[in-house]
Amino acid sequence: MRTWSTAEVVKLTGVTSRTLRHYDALGLLTPAETGHGGLRRYGEAELLRLQRILLLKRLGLRLDVVAEILEGDLAEVEALRRHAAQLAAERERLDRLAATVDTTIRQLEGDQSMTPETWFDGLDAGKQAEYEAEARRRWGDDVVDAGEAAVKAMTDDERRAIPAKFEDFHRRLAALQTDGATAASPEVQAVIAEHHTFMTRLWGTAPTAEAYKGLAALYTDDPAFTATFDEVAHGLAAFLREGMNHHADTKLQ
Repeated sequence: MRTWSTAEVVKLTGVTSRTLRHYDALGLLTPAETGHGGLRRYGEAELLRLQRILLLKRLGLRLDVVAEILEGDLAEVEALRRHAAQLAAERERLDRLAATVDTTIRQLEGDQSMTPETWFDGLDAGKQAEYEAEARRRWGDDVVDAGEAAVKAMTDDERRAIPAKFEDFHRRLAALQTDGATAASPEVQAVIAEHHTFMTRLWGTAPTAEAYKGLAALYTDDPAFTATFDEVAHGLAAFLREGMNHHADTKLQ
């Protein structure tokens, strides 16, 4: 039976060796053979399984869902139906948000007025109020008020760029997580350091070790936060928390 080395699989598929090790650690793709020094080799069955993993990932499915499909615990069509429903719900929310932004622009330009009932379409204002109340409980009024002042002091362009900045952090961390990096690795900690610096700007003061670890805990304790991160990559919320905790323990003490 012909087998391919890790280097050959990397060249053949474009998947990194870290990703292959990550898939092995998850039990998603076990090599056909593991030789001296941990050298992995893959047979035709493993390559076909990898092809299916990559196809399912391309469809937007999380790795835990991919694993369920490959193990026969979840029908592929059912997984895709669920994913389609999630995408449809998100598309509906984004459509409402886009309409709200468009109408707001026209109102600011004097072309159209808005009623208060439409100001918050797509924004989930109730959840925002919950987050603010939780922040005041965890860190106190002074910290929250300082953060509000810091954000208000930003230019309009800077405020509009905030979501994209967070998305960039999450995307880079998810890529490192997928490649098998640990939360304490230099590459991950470099991104976490940028995250702490950005939070310092948003808060108007540098988060202490305790406050930064409290923020990290919120990311995994609040299901809404966890779901948001895990939509980017399964387990990202826990991975981010671990990275933030390491940064707090080693750099903020």
